[in-house]
Amino acid sequence: MAKRKSYHLYLKGYVGGWNFDSNYVDYILEKYKDEDVHVLINSLGGSVATALSVSAAFARHGNVYVHYEGMNASAATIASLGAKSVTIDRNAMYLVHKCSQFMLVWDQMNADQLDQFIQECEKTKKDLNKIDLNIAKGYAARCKKDQADLLALMKEGGWLTAEEALDWGFVNEVTDLPEDEKPVMTAEVMDFLAAEGIPVPNVPMEEEDNERGPVARLKEFLRGLYPNLSETTNQVLSTMKKKVFSFIAAVLALATFECEEGGSASLTDEQLGKLDSHIKDLQGKLDEANQNVASRDQEIQALKAQIEAKDAEIAELGKKPADDSKQVNNEGGDSTGTETNEMTDFCREVAEAQKMLDQIKK
Repeated sequence: MAKRKSYHLYLKGYVGGWNFDSNYVDYILEKYKDEDVHVLINSLGGSVATALSVSAAFARHGNVYVHYEGMNASAATIASLGAKSVTIDRNAMYLVHKCSQFMLVWDQMNADQLDQFIQECEKTKKDLNKIDLNIAKGYAARCKKDQADLLALMKEGGWLTAEEALDWGFVNEVTDLPEDEKPVMTAEVMDFLAAEGIPVPNVPMEEEDNERGPVARLKEFLRGLYPNLSETTNQVLSTMKKKVFSFIAAVLALATFECEEGGSASLTDEQLGKLDSHIKDLQGKLDEANQNVASRDQEIQALKAQIEAKDAEIAELGKKPADDSKQVNNEGGDSTGTETNEMTDFCREVAEAQKMLDQIKK
């Protein structure tokens, strides 16, 4: 295949997002309805509905040629089923798996309500099974293999290399184009894959982006609340994801928080602004609390230093011989030779300092 530096369509990111939109695909295909259309795909998936729509549009056009680069999974692999021919970069990755829908209910239920929720879950399960069968049918038609074999591969959900994708029949050719982007792992991608129970492929990690938006600040804030959570296991990352959605639902006062296929969800600008404001407020309170703790620590250290100094004075006084007894004035009043009892005053100061230290520790 000859080197091609440009494409009619660049479909990247979330399937169903602004840069992977079915309406725009229809527009481009109509614009070049009598020509060959070349499409570049680099996406981890998203909306099954959008992917099926794109696939159907490719099939109607009849002369669409898809090329994969980077990491491609889920709905991104469904989108090319209607293409006339599919190629893949030698370094690219390809993954098919059973579809899913994130389930989260921020609510309290009695027995009747719980029974209704279980029925809704059973319905969702049946719908997902039907979607999986339909997708497996489409894969089988392209790969010219048995539908049961494709369904088994979807259930396994493991990454395929370019050569393996070719052996299965998902693609027609493996290419080695210099301009193709190599697969790169980011923290966001790793979180997504692990939270979805998808194995993380062995690809290079990208350096962390220094720019942090509201979502990044939310993740940092939650990781601060749960410092013992490791990012290396699927189970813990799934727990973190649930905590994130629970936190968002609580802040936005949502009874339920519905996500699309692939675990993605959308927020309005107003909701995102409210969430960002809440995070900043919590972060400010956290910073203030940390400053108070630091101030208390300094006070404690100062009091400890005073006590140590007093202890040293007591030790020195213990080394000196006792003073002679003073004459007792039995007639009442102060004796002419009476002096201030320095030891009594000193012990009182030590007791007061210790009392202040105890109060601060509380």
